[in-house]
Amino acid sequence: MPLPQPQLPGQDGPTAELLQGGDLRLTTRRSEQTFPDGNRIWMVELHRGDRLLARWKAASGIAQRQDADRLWSPGNAAPLPAGRYSLGRPEPWGEDLWFDLQPRFETSRSALGIHRCYPGTGCICFPSRTDIDALAAWVRAANLQTLAVLN
Repeated sequence: MPLPQPQLPGQDGPTAELLQGGDLRLTTRRSEQTFPDGNRIWMVELHRGDRLLARWKAASGIAQRQDADRLWSPGNAAPLPAGRYSLGRPEPWGEDLWFDLQPRFETSRSALGIHRCYPGTGCICFPSRTDIDALAAWVRAANLQTLAVLN
């Protein structure tokens, strides 16, 4: 049985020490791993240079639509298209949070964001309230304004 991985230093949110030291980069990428129901796990990662500070599991798109057109077919439950996005600050969304995502490239997709849900239907969906709260703390404290979807 594999040993549990040590917790990353920024997993639960920022500290004064972690907020020092240069630019932060927020990315997400589709992994080969799946949730128990078959939906692909997307890793949302926060880096400073080559140092990984935090990694959270998310979903984007439903299992059967992972290979669907991600750029030009709104409402098809495909994952978020690869590219750079302007990231909005977390704001109340019912009893949850919403982070607006504005693509910095041409696409017919709209109303994109990060929020807590599962499974995902096209946004970046965090199943865990603890994880989305940690991301919100980072976005607020570090003034993160960009998300890169890598694949």
